[in-house]
Amino acid sequence: MLKLNASYSKKVPADGEYTSQSYHASIEVELPDGLNQNQLQTRIHETFALVKESVEAELHGKTPIQQGGNGVVNTVNNGQQVSTPASPKQINYLLTLASRRGITPQQIAAQHGVATVEQMSKRQCSDLINSWRAA
Repeated sequence: MLKLNASYSKKVPADGEYTSQSYHASIEVELPDGLNQNQLQTRIHETFALVKESVEAELHGKTPIQQGGNGVVNTVNNGQQVSTPASPKQINYLLTLASRRGITPQQIAAQHGVATVEQMSKRQCSDLINSWRAA
């Protein structure tokens, strides 16, 4: 198992002369063993992007949506919902279930309008997993 730590901070001017406010977020995630170089780079990029988007959301006053039953928090900016990426564990479980059903990752990605399954949102992954488990 690999551990990935990603953090992002930003300092912005505040009211008053010589003052500023600092915003910071960090996250630690576990990545599965056996990822190839491209998969690892994708996971690193997605994790960093999530942390950066969280800090920027705070800076620009994006309004959080209430947490759903699956614990996912999304934000809204100018009426557009920004989704949280699926976790590595969630994707691995999805791919295990798909393999048992004879479904390829490419078929899943195409069905959900993304280039790879790693680009699916938590909601998309969760909904698909739940539908397969219920069937």
